[in-house]
Amino acid sequence: MMMMILLRRVLLTGQVRLVNGHDKCSGRVEVLRHEQWGTVCDHGWDLREAYVVCLELGCGLAESALPAAAFGLGQGEIWLHHVQCSGHESSLTRCAVVLQRNIYCTHENDAGVKCSGRLLRPTLTLLSPHTVISLGESVRFGCSVLEGHSLSDFHLYIQGVSTPLVTQRAERSQTRVELTLSDVEMYHQGSYSCQYRVKGGFPSQLLSSPPSNSIDITVVELLTPQHWYNTSAEAPLGSVIKGHSFNITCSTLQLYPGGSFQLRLVRSNGTVRRTLPALTQSVTFTFPNAQSSNEGYYYCLYRVQLDGRTFLSRESQPLPIAIRDPDPVLSPMVISWLVSGLTFVVAVIIIIIVVKVLCNKQRKLPELERETRTCVDNTYVALSINKL
Repeated sequence: MMMMILLRRVLLTGQVRLVNGHDKCSGRVEVLRHEQWGTVCDHGWDLREAYVVCLELGCGLAESALPAAAFGLGQGEIWLHHVQCSGHESSLTRCAVVLQRNIYCTHENDAGVKCSGRLLRPTLTLLSPHTVISLGESVRFGCSVLEGHSLSDFHLYIQGVSTPLVTQRAERSQTRVELTLSDVEMYHQGSYSCQYRVKGGFPSQLLSSPPSNSIDITVVELLTPQHWYNTSAEAPLGSVIKGHSFNITCSTLQLYPGGSFQLRLVRSNGTVRRTLPALTQSVTFTFPNAQSSNEGYYYCLYRVQLDGRTFLSRESQPLPIAIRDPDPVLSPMVISWLVSGLTFVVAVIIIIIVVKVLCNKQRKLPELERETRTCVDNTYVALSINKL
């Protein structure tokens, strides 16, 4: 009597393990079902099933699918009969299986696998001399692995981005490549690692290695600083009055630890430099007593030393400053003299006017008295004549 074979896809809730092998990635295949470990029949067992098992356990690629209890006889139930995998499954328990017991399958038919082993973690090294670079520069890495498993390619990743920034194909038996990141921008600053991929599976697939160690890269962008000056209000634009104080302020939008501002004065007889630490975004250079030696063109630049390298920004546009002698007409002493003299003259004029007014009043009083007497005398004389 023939036994009917039922082929269907079954999802087991258990796990898969390898038992009695030479290492963690070889041995007899067992699956957990109903809280009991059981074996797998080797009927139809080939590299497709072995590949799924190795991939599921993180053991790399399948080197061989071993039948006939190559790793010894198992015990308990034979849970899976005639497993049929396509190679795309994420677990052996997701492959199509024959559920009915097969009288022809015993523990002498227990299936086993030998995997290549877990893919080794690659090593990332920095081939460039520094981890701190400027915009537009290149940085070179080396990615290597001790053993090759049909290597396909190497990839350079920056943390937080799933797409590789650099990809380099691997030649046969090549275990080390150089990965160059060119024309670096600010968004290239971050932590880098590399991975490699190997070919294998049914159908052929690419398997990625664990990520390598990480290397941090810092990208420096020094902006051109801005600058301006302040002095007394009476000084013409672009000038400072000799003897007066003036300030020149240098400013930038981006600071780095240990940075400083440099103020450079270019004059007819040479160049003078002054430096102040950039504790804030703006730094002020003070000149308390302007002299002819302060005349010339002033330039600001920002500098910082990182990873043994000195980075300099571009110099600002020239700031011309002329030192002018004080105008005698407008000097504070002359103005003080003028104000004092004007005050004296006004006071004298006021005194003269007051004296004249008083004198006029005294002069008019006797004349009024004489006119009054004459008027009275005339009246008296007139009255006398009328009486006659």
